[in-house]
Amino acid sequence: MTEQELFQLRRQKWRVNGQPVRTLEDARAFIESVGFCLMYPERPPVLVPTFLGAWAGNEDQLPTWQHAFADARRQPATELMVRLLREKAAFEANLFRENVFLIAAGIFPYFYGLVGDRNPRQMPKAGVRSEYSPLACDMLAVIREHGSINKAKLRDALGQELSPQALDRALGELWSRLRITRVDYNPAGGAFWDTLYRWAPAAVREGIEVSVPEALSALISRYLDCVIMAEQSEIVDLFAHFTARSKVNEAVNALLAARELSFVPVGKSSKIQVTPLRTSALPVSRSRGLSSVPRSPFPVSRGQRHSTEERKNQNRETGNGKRGT
Repeated sequence: MTEQELFQLRRQKWRVNGQPVRTLEDARAFIESVGFCLMYPERPPVLVPTFLGAWAGNEDQLPTWQHAFADARRQPATELMVRLLREKAAFEANLFRENVFLIAAGIFPYFYGLVGDRNPRQMPKAGVRSEYSPLACDMLAVIREHGSINKAKLRDALGQELSPQALDRALGELWSRLRITRVDYNPAGGAFWDTLYRWAPAAVREGIEVSVPEALSALISRYLDCVIMAEQSEIVDLFAHFTARSKVNEAVNALLAARELSFVPVGKSSKIQVTPLRTSALPVSRSRGLSSVPRSPFPVSRGQRHSTEERKNQNRETGNGKRGT
């Protein structure tokens, strides 16, 4: 494969080849296809698609989040993104400052397993060793008590003397560990916040059960499907926003050693891809050892996995019944 061929494959998958995402159905299909994306491009660039680019259908002069307020494409793209969030087809994280990072619902439990709090119902305690400031702890208590609430009402509940910057810092602390999430937005009231375990309890329950190595391995494989293939440094640069670089390198090297990932020449460089499916490359199941079914490079949530297994069992029972008649 040449660099130009790889470039064209990414343009097609990222919907910047003149086929814009304009409907809710298009947006659902896009986010599930890529797995995750940024709302706006980053500077310096990060190898990941953007929702604004997919809405526009091209990458021409896309603004960064600092300059998006002056771009006419921002409002309709944001409205479509909010519709995705409302129906829980996607979730968001604040790991890139003001630039929203969107995660498809199907892989969100893995993302939660990597960065989320393992005891979301337990109230954190402020202190020297705490991950949360006293204001963040007080804010979480208010959100837990009142439910969906915007910043204006949070300020009323916590004290009018609080500055907008202090409120934003506390919200960022809670949001970065997925304690809370934005559940709605309107021009009059702004963003509304609620606890994530109340907004999406099933996704949080699944995420709590996922170990960090399992989550990181699944997300790396999903990322490589999103970008087709990438250099190891590009993988590390993205996931360093979520966890330590050393952990990312360890996970990539382990997947390479297990032949889940493999190197492929692209032009004059060598990149990493998900190893193409073949019967000789069998996965290691956590409960049964070697599987007898070729693996899929696309991780699915536990809920999806269970429903798939149930359908297989039903089909098997139906088949047995037919053979016995």
